[in-house]
Amino acid sequence: MHLILKGIVQAFQLLFQGNPVVYRIALRSLEVSVPAICISLLIGVPIAALVAQRRFRGRHLVISFINTGMAWPPVVMGLIVAMFLWRSGPLGFLDLMYTVRAMIIAQVLIATPIVTGLSLAALQQLDPGFRLQIMTLGVGRTRLMLLLLREIRIPILAAAMAGFGRVIAEVGAATIVGGNIAGQTQVLTTAIVQRTNMGDFAGAIALGVILLLLAFSTNYVMTTIQQRSDRIG
Repeated sequence: MHLILKGIVQAFQLLFQGNPVVYRIALRSLEVSVPAICISLLIGVPIAALVAQRRFRGRHLVISFINTGMAWPPVVMGLIVAMFLWRSGPLGFLDLMYTVRAMIIAQVLIATPIVTGLSLAALQQLDPGFRLQIMTLGVGRTRLMLLLLREIRIPILAAAMAGFGRVIAEVGAATIVGGNIAGQTQVLTTAIVQRTNMGDFAGAIALGVILLLLAFSTNYVMTTIQQRSDRIG
């Protein structure tokens, strides 16, 4: 208990004393996770809309693949990305290994199935009569898709929060493709693992508290947007 309290006190000391190293690590966590979840939304939501609207052979297989992707181990995704980005890999010429960009790519692959699966589930829960009502007005397919997505804007924000929570707390893929290089690719989660391995449990707890505060603050902003959207709707 004393160790936990010491870690919490140390966390607030690091925050309020303006420790530049901790600030850089925290900002790098956002630098990786925020673009990753934004890209995941740009990829996952349109895929969910297309799968929800169309009937094609193998549709159940595609949906099963998306749902399975929601539970893919992040460390496996990191391994796959590393195999492609490694110097001898097919994308090795891009020289992205052990960079922030590589970490973003890995987190996009982790978050996209979550965003896609939750958005698809929300679209499938819409009343079929609503879709037919819109179609009778003679709107085009693109306009129909936009109207349907507007109806599930709150579940989409929930999907964004779920995806963000997954990637901001991710360790395995970030370590594999980022290398946990101090001052370059080290984020809060990998720094926590490093402090723990060094036996600095109070420091690890302090960084853990900062990670929780960062995750809470970001989700609070998204929740506020979500609830305002609910009232407007």
